[in-house]
Amino acid sequence: ALVPFHFWLPGAMAAPTPVSAYLHAAAMVKAGVFLVARLAPGFAETAPWKPTILVLGTLTMLLGASRALRQHDLKLLLAYGTVSQLGLLTLLVGQGSRDVLLAGLGLLLAHALYKSALFLTVGIIDHDTGTRDLRVLSGLGRTRRRLAVIAGLAAASMAGVPLFAGFAAKETALDALLHGDALDVATLVAIVLGVALTAAYAWRFWWGAFATKDGVPDRRCDHADPHIELAPGLLAAGGLVLGIGFSALDALLARHADLAPSTLEKPLHLAGWHGFGVPLGLSVLALALGALVVVVGRRLAGRPIPAEETRRTIDARDSYVVLVRATERLSVAAARATQSGSLPVYLMTILFVFAAATATTLITGAPWNVELRVWDEPAQGAIGLLIVAATVLTLRSRRRLKAVVLSGVVGYGVATLFALQGAPDLALTQFLVETVTLVVVVLVLRRLPSHFTGTVSSKRRRRVHLLTGVVVGTLMAVLTVVAAGAREAAPVSELFAAASKLAGGENIVNVTLVDLRAWDTMGEIAVLVVAATGVTSLLFLRRRTRAMPRLSDPSADSPVWAMAPADPGAGPPRARPGAGSRTDPSVAAVAASAGLLNVVQNQAGGAGTARRAEQWLVAENTLAPERRSILLEVVVRLIFHTVLVLSVYLLWAGHDVPGGGFAGGLVAGLAFTIRYLAGGRYELGEAAPVGAGLVIGLGLVIAVGTGLAGAVVGDAVLQGGSWKPEIPLLGPLKLYSSTLFDVGVYLVVVGVVLDVLRSFGSEIDRQVDEETHGRRPTVQAAPTQDTPS
Repeated sequence: ALVPFHFWLPGAMAAPTPVSAYLHAAAMVKAGVFLVARLAPGFAETAPWKPTILVLGTLTMLLGASRALRQHDLKLLLAYGTVSQLGLLTLLVGQGSRDVLLAGLGLLLAHALYKSALFLTVGIIDHDTGTRDLRVLSGLGRTRRRLAVIAGLAAASMAGVPLFAGFAAKETALDALLHGDALDVATLVAIVLGVALTAAYAWRFWWGAFATKDGVPDRRCDHADPHIELAPGLLAAGGLVLGIGFSALDALLARHADLAPSTLEKPLHLAGWHGFGVPLGLSVLALALGALVVVVGRRLAGRPIPAEETRRTIDARDSYVVLVRATERLSVAAARATQSGSLPVYLMTILFVFAAATATTLITGAPWNVELRVWDEPAQGAIGLLIVAATVLTLRSRRRLKAVVLSGVVGYGVATLFALQGAPDLALTQFLVETVTLVVVVLVLRRLPSHFTGTVSSKRRRRVHLLTGVVVGTLMAVLTVVAAGAREAAPVSELFAAASKLAGGENIVNVTLVDLRAWDTMGEIAVLVVAATGVTSLLFLRRRTRAMPRLSDPSADSPVWAMAPADPGAGPPRARPGAGSRTDPSVAAVAASAGLLNVVQNQAGGAGTARRAEQWLVAENTLAPERRSILLEVVVRLIFHTVLVLSVYLLWAGHDVPGGGFAGGLVAGLAFTIRYLAGGRYELGEAAPVGAGLVIGLGLVIAVGTGLAGAVVGDAVLQGGSWKPEIPLLGPLKLYSSTLFDVGVYLVVVGVVLDVLRSFGSEIDRQVDEETHGRRPTVQAAPTQDTPS
């Protein structure tokens, strides 16, 4: 709420009085002050910080106080007073020294007490008299003496009268600023002026609410209730008690203030009385100036503002509206000039700006301290050439599948470089990500043309694209080499090895992800869930199913991946005589000899029907015969559980060896992927009978719960901990909370892979089967003039 964005705060006084007391005294308006207080210890030494804080804080403080002196609505008077106090608080907490910051934190507490008491007082007056206009209020000091005393105590603390909390904080600030530089002296002068105006509008508030005014009839109180005065009375008395006993909270507030540098040999402390001295003289001077403002301003406070003077006043709200509208017009004009609707143009513009900025940085930063090493071993050069060749072939490919496979070669090549460089954890993760990505993209390709379509670019355009790619790629490579050689300080990564041992792990990568930088991982899994949910939702045209399709579904009676019939009207393909419902005799014989199937002949009705009975795969009951692969079914049966066990091993061992929750989750996802490839969507539903959303949600709950547990049993969210239970016959077992967090990551990754398989696999299968057999899925269109709603 600093100038020029302060105008919203007086408008918020339209809320009910308890809400206003909360908003203006404690919650929303203090968010900006809290941010300044957090940043001040680190930014106070930078050149523009103190002047910016001085200008913005002083303008806000003086503008708010001057506007408060001109208000007739008691609530609006306090609202502008809050603007002024926020400016004063910003001056104190943003000054950057230890003692002034301590004073600002003390004033933060004092302001919460006296401002909430004053707002509740206004609410009582409005409730009892039906008005908040100080021009028609008179005589309340005689009829509501207790309320007048309560308001007087709160106003005295706001004005900075000795022994009150407001005085203790301001006195400490004045004492600290006396011994500073020129900016500190300027801050001191601004605070004295601000305190003087604060005393003036504090008196105006109390006098306007409770004094007996000449020519104004006394206001009756129709709903006087003594119990309603309890809350403001406690808050106002708290200001006096806090001022006298501020030393009890001094150590608590000093915990943050001590983060800022101290400019005094002996640190100051908050107290309701500091003795006689220059700071007390400045406080008395401020109160005297406030009294002078009251005396001189009586005529200004009593007369209405002329219309021509109102027109000359600059209104921040109107200025803000004009600025926003001008910005909107400028954005529209800029959009018309730059938004052509061509994605290549946008991309070329971004790359051109990047290349120009990078080239300028490199030229102005010469000479460079570059130590160029082509490779550590010749195999890296060979892999690099393979990556370049695969990249060129990808760009020249006209077939989508070929381009996907070649881009996968690029990814696998990068993973190999990681492995050769001695980063097995990164290499493992890259291999797994490339594999999952390759499978998913191939599944998506079923709904796309086999070749890239569109007009062929002209030779000139292709040359421009080639030149842009070469220039940007070269600049990026040079920038990377130069940036690596420009390091002056020791890299922080050198401390990761020691930090990982403190966290109880040997795998630096995994310990970094789930312990040292767990906040980043928390954000990454959240983004992963949102991105996967958004992308996969595009496949569900009407609604998103809760779980995978199962054999018990009525739709399981139709063959999956069946060939399209030669005659479009012939319907689904029929099995050959003697083949059962959907299983070829030769296929059943081979499967039975492999021990995979137990075919039971059902002679009901004289027709032989092959049915599933206690088998592991369900491929023969759901897949069309021409789509089955016995070899794949045998391999999946042999390795599925082994792959799942491997994923659990990577999860639990990732703290010390390559692995972790992300890698383990990808391995588990690949296990479900091969089940789907071997048996189709119903096989996937039988392998993972729970919904993907349930798995994702459980993983997020575990990850977030582990983080919150750190705040409960420790000092911060996601703080790590360990547990060493004694296991009979095995001895002590050391468990870490980061491992439980990794379990959440594992479940999130598994759930995302299942969701992707359900969308790009099962859902596309369903759509393809319906289109193949003449049952094209329909989308409910919005009603039009020709369509009845």
